[in-house]
Amino acid sequence: MTLTNLHQTMVDYRRHFHQYPEVSYDEVNTRLYIIKELEKLELKPYTFSGKDVAVEIAGLQPGKTVIIRADMDALPVLEETGLPFSSKIEGVMHACGHDGHMAILLGLIHYFKENPDKIVGKIRFLFQHAEEDVPAGAIEVVKSGGLKNADAIFGFHLWEPLELGKIGVRSGPTMAGCDKFTLTIFGSGGHGSMPNETVDPTIIAAQFITQLQTIVSRSLHPLEQAVISIGELKSGTNYNVIPDTAYIAGTVRQFGKEIAEKIHNRMDKIISGLCESFGAKYQLEYLHGDPTLVNDDQLYKMVKKNAIQLFGKKRVEEITPILGSEDFSNYTEVIPGMYTYIGIGRPGETYGHHHPKFDIDESMLVPAATLISQSVIHFLAGEEKLINLYQANNI
Repeated sequence: MTLTNLHQTMVDYRRHFHQYPEVSYDEVNTRLYIIKELEKLELKPYTFSGKDVAVEIAGLQPGKTVIIRADMDALPVLEETGLPFSSKIEGVMHACGHDGHMAILLGLIHYFKENPDKIVGKIRFLFQHAEEDVPAGAIEVVKSGGLKNADAIFGFHLWEPLELGKIGVRSGPTMAGCDKFTLTIFGSGGHGSMPNETVDPTIIAAQFITQLQTIVSRSLHPLEQAVISIGELKSGTNYNVIPDTAYIAGTVRQFGKEIAEKIHNRMDKIISGLCESFGAKYQLEYLHGDPTLVNDDQLYKMVKKNAIQLFGKKRVEEITPILGSEDFSNYTEVIPGMYTYIGIGRPGETYGHHHPKFDIDESMLVPAATLISQSVIHFLAGEEKLINLYQANNI
């Protein structure tokens, strides 16, 4: 059995998942379907957190253990693709490609089940829940022992910003850490005609938002990357009433914990000074989310070398850091990991991730599986000679 032979199998899996999406922490039927398919292959699936699904395939020789991970959750998006296999669940859609990720992982399981001689050691296949939510599913997997005895982990994303057929790779910090902050300002409300008798939290909130813009431009080193965005601003209930409180919530995207700490400390100093000058009080909460995703340099070199051999230099692209976040980063904090991007974009034709018309290009399922399989085999073998599955599969 070759991966090319599994193309239709992966397409069928992808379309099933696409029709029956489930949001984060509610992937019940998705899990049951995966378990059923694994049992058909006479494998023994298990779970770490109670919400994920894992299975292992051992090779004919002892060796290292490597993990390949795919995410399972969908998004609360009303689908507008018009596909014949559109979501049957109202208001829920696989709008980020996780349906394709699961299909690829199942295809890899089929392949390695029939070709255990390709494995020197053991492969752990991990279907992870709740990538899209906070707290992230990866955190639960780590805490429940999902990385135990593993030497490395591989992840991948069908990536619309990258041109169809290209492979995106990067060493080191690759996707930003993402933190959330909330701020409640406690003033003293009153009649709109008598502002002198109030402590107006809206004025303080406005000045805080304005001064936030100086953190990146004046408090961070010019080469330190970060983005601060306000997503919520709530103040007042009526046009002629100065409110008692104002509420702000937003995100901080950054490439390092030390940058996050600088931003947090500067935020606190800004709001503390403002509230002291106006006579108000405040409550600032800074919640650390997914850390920065850092690709291991040795794994990066290996995957890049495999990608060039499979697809040629012109189809392998060094990507710039991405300010989006990915909970795969929780794994790379513990063990070496490599997260690879599989291009599915056609400029002017395709829609971005999380868009109601988002769709993947199913022609990239087999190439993605081939790159991951070859990289895993190469890692486990621990040898410089590449095993060229791409040529063997006539892709």
